[in-house]
Amino acid sequence: MMVFVILMLAVVTVFVANALLTERFTDPVRNRAELRLALFAGNLQSELQRISVVPLLLARDPELVGALQSGDYSQTSARLIALQSEIGAASIQLLDAEGRTVAATDRNQIGSAHQNDAYFVEARRSTDTAFNASERSGGGYEFTYSRAVRAGGSLLGVVVVETDLMRFERGWSVFADAVAVTASEGRIILSTEPRWRGRSIDEALALQDSPGPGQQLTRSLFGMLGMAPDAWLRGEPVLRSEARVPFRGWRLVSFTRADSVRERVNGVLALVIMGFAILLALGFWLTSRRARSQTALFARESAELRGLNARLQREIAEREKAQQDLAVAEQTLAQSSKLAILGEMSAAVSHELNQPLAAMKTYLAGARLLLQRRRPEEALSAFQRIDDLIERMGAITRQLKSFARKGGDAFAPVDIRACISGALAMMEPQLRSRRVTLTRSLPPAPVMVTGDRVRLEQVIVNLLRNALDATRDIPAPQIDILLSRGETATLTVRDNGHGIADLDKLFDPFFTTKKPGDGVGLGLAISSGIVGDHDGRLTARNGRSGGAVFEMQLPLADAGVAAAE
Repeated sequence: MMVFVILMLAVVTVFVANALLTERFTDPVRNRAELRLALFAGNLQSELQRISVVPLLLARDPELVGALQSGDYSQTSARLIALQSEIGAASIQLLDAEGRTVAATDRNQIGSAHQNDAYFVEARRSTDTAFNASERSGGGYEFTYSRAVRAGGSLLGVVVVETDLMRFERGWSVFADAVAVTASEGRIILSTEPRWRGRSIDEALALQDSPGPGQQLTRSLFGMLGMAPDAWLRGEPVLRSEARVPFRGWRLVSFTRADSVRERVNGVLALVIMGFAILLALGFWLTSRRARSQTALFARESAELRGLNARLQREIAEREKAQQDLAVAEQTLAQSSKLAILGEMSAAVSHELNQPLAAMKTYLAGARLLLQRRRPEEALSAFQRIDDLIERMGAITRQLKSFARKGGDAFAPVDIRACISGALAMMEPQLRSRRVTLTRSLPPAPVMVTGDRVRLEQVIVNLLRNALDATRDIPAPQIDILLSRGETATLTVRDNGHGIADLDKLFDPFFTTKKPGDGVGLGLAISSGIVGDHDGRLTARNGRSGGAVFEMQLPLADAGVAAAE
């Protein structure tokens, strides 16, 4: 059994070594072929780009345009011949509007008709330079660039410039056994093998003569050794390399002989077979030892991974509990911030309530006198004013109750304009006492978002309070509120205060620029968290003309929700 195993391993090793060495020795040959292809492709593209500019320049040449307009072509052919020597083009023709050659570098072409040729038809239809590759009657292909000559929107003629790409075939044949250029449809248009032109690569390779007995034996040996070449050319194995020409889907294909690779592989395999017995035995022993050591290592790593997994599970549970506690703390902190705001508003609210109470007392005294004097209609008018004052006091207390309660977790469609109105109603006493100029710019249509109205009002109140604090020392304080609707709902609160000194730490908890006792630095941190819960963004910057600018961006509710609202 051991001998059988060794023999089987020997066969496998020889085949594997043969495949690896073949690949290793083939790569340099293939790399050199690919490098040559890259150079060939670069030269071909450079020639095409160089010639493609010529029709554009000639179509704008004043002498050629003047000759087409006047019909005098006595000097045109001489000019084209001079331009041909400078440009290096194969030929240049000037066709009139009917497709007749009126001037050419080959004077034998003058007078010939080309109205049905592809380069003339495409140039007339296009406003750009047209490229054509057409078969010649004597074999091969001609490659032309054509462009219409126009003046005042009318067609005067067509300039046709031919480039000699077949000269590249002669240079390619020196460096490779066979090189071909295929068009986008797979048809060969350039080749060092003349018989290949006009055919596909597979059809071209099938044109070879039937292999003889010696060639058939060579192919069989290559197959047994696992070295199947890319193709066979003239009975010899060749490597196939391809490169893309960045022009109209063209591709370069080369075939390079690979018989030298087989010779080098055979020399190395002879050395491998000579020392195989010792290396195979040593390798088998090392493999067995390594397998035992790896098994023990895997067992230890498995135990460590199980312990690590248990620790990770405990840490995940602890982190989840900490996140839940943090969420509760954040909600409690947000509620505390609102209550703090309510405390600051209490004095102003009591003032607002005292005014209606004093007015009610006056109206009651007046109504009593009116009733005593038997004037009930005027007394009813006083009672109506008292009723209006009571409604105003109820609105103030309802707004305070709504703002004081905690926000719910269930979101619903909310009109941002209503949130702004609620926040301004809450801040009305402070705004009135400070005599701040307040400017509002709101769209006429509802701006619907999905969220918690109470929490959004809390954000707006925080922004207004910050704006009031920032304009405390300003002689003419002003606050602007702008609401716009685009891809998102954007609320901008802008003041004319002193601006923000440290924008980077503005939304950090407990960071404040106020004096001790005026704030603890939680308002903007809580507001940023509320906006984040609504999938929005709260940003701050300094205005160009001074002051601070806060922007709250919220995603709009979908069309169905907006329609239902």
